Amino acid sequence: MRTHLPLLALLVAAPTLACAQAGATRPADPHLAVAERVLRGTPLIDGHNDLPWAIREFAAAPRDVERYDLRSRTVGHTDIARLRAGRVGGQFWSVYIPGEDATKAMGYARVQLEQIDIAQRVVAKYPDVLEAVTTAQGFRDAFSRGRIGSVMGMEGGHAIENSLGALRAYYAMGARYMTLTHNVHLDWADAHVPNPRHGGLSEFGKEVVREMNRLGMLVDLSHTSPATMSDALDVSAAPVIWSHSNAFAVANHTRNVPDSILQRLPRNGGVVMVTFVPGFVSQAQVDWNRTPAAERRGPAPGATLAQVADHLDHIKRVAGADHVGIGGDFDGIDDVVRGLEDVSTYPALFAELSRRGWTEAELRKLAGENILRAMSQAERVAARLQRERAPSTATIEQLDRRAP
Repeated sequence: MRTHLPLLALLVAAPTLACAQAGATRPADPHLAVAERVLRGTPLIDGHNDLPWAIREFAAAPRDVERYDLRSRTVGHTDIARLRAGRVGGQFWSVYIPGEDATKAMGYARVQLEQIDIAQRVVAKYPDVLEAVTTAQGFRDAFSRGRIGSVMGMEGGHAIENSLGALRAYYAMGARYMTLTHNVHLDWADAHVPNPRHGGLSEFGKEVVREMNRLGMLVDLSHTSPATMSDALDVSAAPVIWSHSNAFAVANHTRNVPDSILQRLPRNGGVVMVTFVPGFVSQAQVDWNRTPAAERRGPAPGATLAQVADHLDHIKRVAGADHVGIGGDFDGIDDVVRGLEDVSTYPALFAELSRRGWTEAELRKLAGENILRAMSQAERVAARLQRERAPSTATIEQLDRRAP
């Protein structure tokens, strides 16, 4: 038997029903509409995703590309459904290897080759979604076909083991940037950590930059010291990048880029690809991390999407709209920014920037136009340099006067 609500209940429910109906027809967020329009027409190219390392460390089946199925919801931050929801149009897949002694004992080159193998197998496994590219035009062509242009970026110059020949071999395998350091100083470059060894780049380190220019490999300055950044800007004939770094003036972590360096980017053409690591985003989180564990009060403050937007605003103000990009560092982080929890969330960040007054032209630059322009310029520089000089045969022993 069907029951009927009493008249009083209907009267009480009526306003609620009316509000629900009004909510259903409420206009969509116009700023999210702007974000979606921008990302439909311009490839969103993220500078840094550590999926290959997440697969290597996958507890259920380490290194098993088949078991780490991107067609299903993964345990990490990245899978196909979320890449599509986030409107990702191109990705630099980081082939990171640690620089610490444990990895050195295994052999840096061996571990680097294993990571390159994982990245290549991932791209090959999903040909309807991912497309291997090595050029700026390759990114554009993949986007036009509805695929995510995929290229490798090396994280840590220790992988070349002081050999320009090894650098060239990695380039031939498809790596299109190399982060000069990770979290350890090298024989030829200082990282952002204490006790620098060279005051920036050694003479061999400068030759590494010159050879990267000749190859067309982007010089990535994330993780480096300000002195190394400055030396690289002095030497590089092509735009440099920071694949995943923020603004030091907003959060004073040593992984971030000081204004003195940002001010040099218009002349170089470089791009800072802002990252979503809470400890590089929020000054409160930076301070909390510096506080001894026994003295900490309450939970970690974390970071918010709005604070990521603050970094983008600052870099745009200091360096210009031509010098900003996105480098989330997903699958390379344990804690996430609130509002930017995985690769599906990029449109929300673009909507926030639209609310702050960023124009559609500026948002297109942020999404992909800036990094594509830098990459294209690096390719043109490489073509010229390859006409002018042969591959460098210099060694660290020669340039830095080390005993063989």
